[in-house]
Amino acid sequence: MKTIADFNPIVQTLYFLSAALCSMLGMNPVMIVISLVGALLLYILRAEDEKPTGHLFTLLLFAVTALINPLFYHNGATVLLVINNNPITLEATLYGITAGAMIIAVLYHFRSFSKIMTSDRLMYVFGKLSGKFALTLSMTLRYIPLFITQMERVRAAQRTTGQYKDGSIADTVKSDLRVFSVMITWALENGIVTADSMEARGYGTGKRTSFALWRMRRRDVIFLLLILLLVGLQLPALLSGALTFTFYPNIRSLPTSPAAILAYISYGALVLTPSAIECIERAKWKYFVSKI
Repeated sequence: MKTIADFNPIVQTLYFLSAALCSMLGMNPVMIVISLVGALLLYILRAEDEKPTGHLFTLLLFAVTALINPLFYHNGATVLLVINNNPITLEATLYGITAGAMIIAVLYHFRSFSKIMTSDRLMYVFGKLSGKFALTLSMTLRYIPLFITQMERVRAAQRTTGQYKDGSIADTVKSDLRVFSVMITWALENGIVTADSMEARGYGTGKRTSFALWRMRRRDVIFLLLILLLVGLQLPALLSGALTFTFYPNIRSLPTSPAAILAYISYGALVLTPSAIECIERAKWKYFVSKI
């Protein structure tokens, strides 16, 4: 099956950046809802094996973001209730909900991005701009899971020898600090070993060459042109402020100018295209399997 994960990494990076950035400009509820629907749909299609509990963090983040704004900011003309002489306004509540939805949408866009963009793909993308930056980024992403795995090993070893105690908060903090100290030493030692290994292999002594598994194919060019077209259709509304939505002091009506409607349609097509490709390819695959 040919899905969003099979496109050229440069095209994938451009798509996710466009999908995330376009929803962040103007705080427009329609754009944010479209972004959230598209991001959720693509993530669910790409992460079928993830348990429902994997979404609890994002739900908690949304709830906290939605509640913080009306509790700490009391701007707005429509007072819903008063808590300890602090007015809770409709405008602040809706702004908090919209901001929370925007954060969740961007988070899901980049969760899908992180599932697709492996370290070698990032090396391919950023290596075109800066080889050193790409190498640093790739090594950093590689050491994060290694650090977590090694930390669990150290914690298990200390628990076996009786050094790790978690009977109380103080014991847990003390034990975790000991584990963290061991991990800092481990990380520094690995950094020295890596540097020595790179030097022994002649890194930086000659002209840098690179090898990539990807090249721009016809479908990559078509998808790239589609992204540029859809983003270009949104630019007039984004640059002119036609998508700007006002919450304070009173909520204004949603922008419905021709430029805004065109932006809604083009942005919806942008964020839903990968999901549509995924669904079409799955339907074709099931059809071909049924013919066997």
